[in-house]
Amino acid sequence: MPESQNVLDELAWRGLLHQHTDGLREAFAAKPITAYCGFDPTASSMHVGNLIPVMGLMHLQRAGNKPIAVVGGGTGLIGDPSGKTSERQLNTLETVEENAHALRKQLEKFLDFDGPFAAEMRNNADWLRPLGAIEFMRDIGKHFTVNYMMAKESVQGRMEAGISYTEFSYMLLQAYDYRELFKRDGVTLQVGGSDQWGNITAGLELIRRSEGGDAHALTFPLVTNSSGTKFGKTESGSVWLDPERTSPYQFYQFWINIDDRDTARYLRFFTLLSRQEIEALDKQMSERPQERAAQHALALDVTTRVHGSEAAKIAEEVSGLLFAKGDPASLSDDALDALSNEVPFAELPELTSAVDALVALGLAASKGAARRLVEQGGASINGRRVSVSDPVGEPLNGGYYLIKKGSRDYGLVRISQA
Repeated sequence: MPESQNVLDELAWRGLLHQHTDGLREAFAAKPITAYCGFDPTASSMHVGNLIPVMGLMHLQRAGNKPIAVVGGGTGLIGDPSGKTSERQLNTLETVEENAHALRKQLEKFLDFDGPFAAEMRNNADWLRPLGAIEFMRDIGKHFTVNYMMAKESVQGRMEAGISYTEFSYMLLQAYDYRELFKRDGVTLQVGGSDQWGNITAGLELIRRSEGGDAHALTFPLVTNSSGTKFGKTESGSVWLDPERTSPYQFYQFWINIDDRDTARYLRFFTLLSRQEIEALDKQMSERPQERAAQHALALDVTTRVHGSEAAKIAEEVSGLLFAKGDPASLSDDALDALSNEVPFAELPELTSAVDALVALGLAASKGAARRLVEQGGASINGRRVSVSDPVGEPLNGGYYLIKKGSRDYGLVRISQA
């Protein structure tokens, strides 16, 4: 575990350090720091693009500092304009509260809530919802000029298209959050993505003006990939941490398919592997890229943290079968159950031929098309290529038959129990 004063070096070699205020290194050296990061509850789950600040909090805690995760139950009713080109649709109070509860459960997988540097959760609705408009304008608004707010990048980027007073005032609410946490919990560091610098420094200004206090800011880089597409996006949409929205297998596949050009960076960003381990994987990837050992290590590490070791193991099993031509007979019952949610699936009272299986799974449009496919050697059952007259053989664990069409398309048939 790195010492507190060396955490900036740890973040820097991992590529996680974008910018920070002067004197932060000295502040770390003087004593442990309490740091916070805000999380937007406008969705019911975080996605992988949200993981950079979460990992940042993990590194701070591992270095002997106390992290506080603030769920924006109050600011989530407004919406942060940073990085947005248009006005957000406002959520209802009930939706925000439900989302805040879901995010808390996900954050608990990353931060240690026990021990001497135990993480804590806060919901800014606790102090923002009781706040009156007159009180806010009198006690907070007076510390900021319109010129100061107009100069912020998050506002400048919206001037041509227009920005409502609601979103224009967002930075003051976030500044108020920082001041409240400074007073309530002794927070002296706020962290966030690089697009949050303007909002965070507004908090520093408010603490200085209203409390005469000294606080700091640290931001992490926004993640991009080498192909120019937004990180965390696939053809089917965002890669979520919620297993109901992105299954553990699909989550694992996202990481296993990372481009070689991005893998070294992502190992540093998203895992807690040591420098020695990561550099060894870098070397292996350079010398034997076809083995994709670095991607396997990345996928297993992140999937284990988000979904647990058992789900990660099952995802690895399924991936090994579908893409590394593994032995179907080696699949566990749980892996076959997971696979049934990822490929065409049918439950039948019995299975007598590959032709019937292909039709039932929708892998062939008709029995005639299925028969031609089998006659041409384009179908296999449980890893064994079959002809039209071949018996289907014994099922795998759990009464499953794995059907393969060509070199890529799979389906799964389960024999129903009477």
